[in-house]
Amino acid sequence: MMNLNIVHLVGHVGGDPDVKYFESGAVKCRLTLAVNRRSRKTDQPDWFNLDLWGKTAEIAGNYVRKGSLIGVTGSLKFDQWQDRNTGAARSAPIIRVDRLDLLGSKRDTEAMAAEYGSSEEF
Repeated sequence: MMNLNIVHLVGHVGGDPDVKYFESGAVKCRLTLAVNRRSRKTDQPDWFNLDLWGKTAEIAGNYVRKGSLIGVTGSLKFDQWQDRNTGAARSAPIIRVDRLDLLGSKRDTEAMAAEYGSSEEF
């Protein structure tokens, strides 16, 4: 039996990146992504919370801004915690991003390739 947890999303970023640098040297970036559902007739998008780590997080911090069009590939996970006020168990879906594609202007993509090397996958 095969297990599979792959998420592909393309949408517009809902706010500027929230980048955190940890003492360990790890880098984390949080983004929100608005994705329009194909079958939906209204203008209300579905919203996703994204976690990016390492070099991918740094690239997002440098090149992604509110409104940027991006594509991501990753996996679905659930953050779990206990509510401080009620003690109730809470959870929220998060997309753990493995690959980030900047789908904006050609100028943005060329600047990124020049800084990080064009042979590298973003």
